[in-house]
Amino acid sequence: MTDETPTLETSLLDLPRREWLRLVEEIVDEDGYLESLGRRHHAIFVEKGNTLLVTFETLQGMHALSDMGQPLGWEMLRDHGWSHLCLASNGDTWFRDKAVYGYFDRLIDDGFFDEFDNVVFYGAGPCAYAAAAFSVSAPGARVLAIQPQATLDPRLTEWDDRFTDMRIQDFTTRYGYAPEMLDAAEKGYVIYDPREKLDAMHAALFTRPNVDKYRMRFMGDALQTDLLEMGTWAPLLQAVATDQLTPSFFAELYRARRDYRPYLRNLLDSFEAEGRTGLAEALCSNVASRMRAPRFAITLRRIQNARAQDQQDATDQD
Repeated sequence: MTDETPTLETSLLDLPRREWLRLVEEIVDEDGYLESLGRRHHAIFVEKGNTLLVTFETLQGMHALSDMGQPLGWEMLRDHGWSHLCLASNGDTWFRDKAVYGYFDRLIDDGFFDEFDNVVFYGAGPCAYAAAAFSVSAPGARVLAIQPQATLDPRLTEWDDRFTDMRIQDFTTRYGYAPEMLDAAEKGYVIYDPREKLDAMHAALFTRPNVDKYRMRFMGDALQTDLLEMGTWAPLLQAVATDQLTPSFFAELYRARRDYRPYLRNLLDSFEAEGRTGLAEALCSNVASRMRAPRFAITLRRIQNARAQDQQDATDQD
């Protein structure tokens, strides 16, 4: 690092945690603050515009998903002038910590959320659980939750065996059951892949009058990464903030999957596994005609050669 004063344009990638926190504190000092909440959580606030984005993120995720190792919400801060409050955790904690509860209690008491015209809560996976759960602190907010868990209370979700080590945590007390906490929101949006069984089961628990659910079929279990790589993450947040996220808008946005190789590979894998040769051929023909995709070209030739051989065998039998 240089001796220059760090800014929102400063890369924080791959820094040790202590150094990362020190630089973040310097960056936000003029327009906000960094506050530690116990041993594993931090609140990072930067005030800019009248739209407040509240994101829940892990320190590890920032380094993996951001080219500059910054909170994802800083993209909206830089590009759109939003204010941003990031709740950061060291590892996946689902933010089940009394220090975090106390922090949101103070924000409520101070009327913090009332200072903004629009408030959007956001998170993915364990962080989506937290975004939904803590959104109750800002009645009238909008919530974008990607692959959220409703709760890890084994009495309700014993079928989810992915996070058994977290069952020791209490999901029944304050800010506990995420779907109920969404009742205070103006609107909630849950995004998931219905082919991911456990994600789909959690999504079903979020069925409520003020919650819309959008499906990213054949995309898999890392939807936040997919949205970022397709370039649709920021437009999706903008649509949520401006109350413009509709089925037709989402469908238009999701057309980006047609050029997204991980989605195309997943789709081909599914067609082949189910023996849907005609659909696999049509997919490979389409993809191979639009982009350099060796696997699709090879699969297309294999299907066409197999059909030609079958036709030849039938002719020989006649």
